[in-house]
Amino acid sequence: MAGILAWFWNERFWLPHNVTWADLKSTEEATFPQAEDLYLAFPLAFCIFMIRLVFERFIAKPCALGLKVQANGPQKAQPNAILEKVFTAITKHPDEKRLEGLSKQLDWDVRSIQRWFRQRRNQEKPSTLRKFCESTWRLTFYLYIFTYGVRLLKQSPWLWNTRHCWTGYPLQPLTPELHYYYIVELSFYWSLMFSQFTDIKRKDFAIMFSHHIVTVILLTLSYTINFVRVGALTLCLHDSVDIVLEAAKLTNYCKCQRVCDTLFFTFALIFIITRLGIYPLWILNTVFFELPEIIGNFPALSIFAILLLSLQVIHCFWSYLIVKAAYRAISKGKARDDRSDVESSSDEEISAPHSKVSHSSATTNGTSGENGTNGYLTGGNSVEEH
Repeated sequence: MAGILAWFWNERFWLPHNVTWADLKSTEEATFPQAEDLYLAFPLAFCIFMIRLVFERFIAKPCALGLKVQANGPQKAQPNAILEKVFTAITKHPDEKRLEGLSKQLDWDVRSIQRWFRQRRNQEKPSTLRKFCESTWRLTFYLYIFTYGVRLLKQSPWLWNTRHCWTGYPLQPLTPELHYYYIVELSFYWSLMFSQFTDIKRKDFAIMFSHHIVTVILLTLSYTINFVRVGALTLCLHDSVDIVLEAAKLTNYCKCQRVCDTLFFTFALIFIITRLGIYPLWILNTVFFELPEIIGNFPALSIFAILLLSLQVIHCFWSYLIVKAAYRAISKGKARDDRSDVESSSDEEISAPHSKVSHSSATTNGTSGENGTNGYLTGGNSVEEH
């Protein structure tokens, strides 16, 4: 294992010419990032997750109930042993042939069976209360860490001139404040890496999982080779838009539609400006052009180039979904995000089965379409996540 680690962390690959790992050892005069510091992220990630559970249970939930946020989920489908067996053991999306067979077996019309399966699928979706608690936690964390990052960076010269990110590199001392900021951010993303398997599932789960992986790798590698200045800029830039998104989702759950719409379009504007404008012109520019000019090229830059460009690809994908949702909201007055975590239907859901001979009245299922992570409008010009 020691041989593998020594091969992986070859200083000729990761560090500029004539710089060794020994040069980055902390001394009494100066502290530099140490790979061992990264181990702190794991117990801290667990603490963050536990704090989240306490926060959601004793702070977010009472707030939601006080604001009369709907606590129950979608209306449950009427119990039916045959359909339930098909749903759990065979398929949640029966094809036309199976629907016709079930129609003959139950003496229901096909439309009613389709509605039952749609309602049964929605039954497994999370309640608005749960989504409110999740968004409240994220808003609280993003607001705290973004405020901390702004206070930290506004006193640094590299915020105003990114060339200072590389002045004296890699022998740039690590301040306690910057160390805390980096480790807390890394711990938070580690907690998301694990909690996303229990959090509300979105249709963009795969791309969000990829986003978390790229972020954790970037944070780990950038800390190890002391890219913390440009890393801090990247973190603060990304956190800025998440605050507005989570606030928009909360107003959606509270049914404050006008405020929600305003916050969504504010979020869309900030997202596009920061992710498609500032990120490439500020972050990518300093890594791709200013760093080689000041320090010179070294092999590790290719790894960071790939990871940073991967983030930009994800930014472009999300921007497409945001613009698409905004266009629908403006042109039709009703928007839908293609990454909905709750199925919606223009058809009303049944409260009792329809037979082929006699049709009973239908009632709505009380749910509306919701979108996925980072995203965006639901079926009423509203916002939902990530």
